[in-house]
Amino acid sequence: MKKGIHPEYGAVVFQDPSCDFAILSKSTIKSKDTVKWTDGNTYPLVKLEISSGSHPFFTGKQKLLDTAGRVEKFNRKYKKKKAGEE
Repeated sequence: MKKGIHPEYGAVVFQDPSCDFAILSKSTIKSKDTVKWTDGNTYPLVKLEISSGSHPFFTGKQKLLDTAGRVEKFNRKYKKKKAGEE
């Protein structure tokens, strides 16, 4: 590997404030914010809008959509008219 062309790879804390979920991982992402982790060290902090702690697929709190009603509404709206109908 050539020196000086690769981004710095280090420990980063990813936090989802909506559900108080945080994980320490490694990444090349840069952040101005920092946080003190449970091991006593300070790491860069990246705030996430959604994570496995808040995503409906992982939490099991999915909303079921009325797809049948939506399909019927679409068909009524864009139904092809037969010859002679207006």
